[in-house]
Amino acid sequence: MSDTLALEFDCDLARLERDMIHHYLSQQSYWAAGLPRDVFERSLAGSLCFGVYVAGKQVGFARMITDQATFAYLADVFVLPDWRGRGISKALLAHIIAYPALQNLRRMLLATADAHGLYAQFGFTALSRPEYMMERLEQQVYQRLAAAVATPGGTQG
Repeated sequence: MSDTLALEFDCDLARLERDMIHHYLSQQSYWAAGLPRDVFERSLAGSLCFGVYVAGKQVGFARMITDQATFAYLADVFVLPDWRGRGISKALLAHIIAYPALQNLRRMLLATADAHGLYAQFGFTALSRPEYMMERLEQQVYQRLAAAVATPGGTQG
């Protein structure tokens, strides 16, 4: 359980173990496989990022894409495999939900394939009106960007 661990949460971008986070997202996650490094760096710059640390070592991460007034989208939530099963993800989510800049938002969204039960504990539900929601999805964007970089004269955009 997390209460036996001394967890520390920090939003300092300079403290994030960027190589570890990028490796996890691009190589181990189901949602960001193949994430190019430059796209990853831009995603951090445009987000409110949360690192979770044990004895100074980063063991988890999440980020909120938000205007800090009306809306936030929770993304890239993970705890490293060796640290799972200790309540760290619950503690991280509790910290994020209580974070001062994220109070009184009208809507928070997220997408998950496998952690519905975890997020439900923090008030997340299926969309109340899915017929009102739309998306524009380019499923292969990371592969397209990687191919453009690998091709002489290729450009990213």
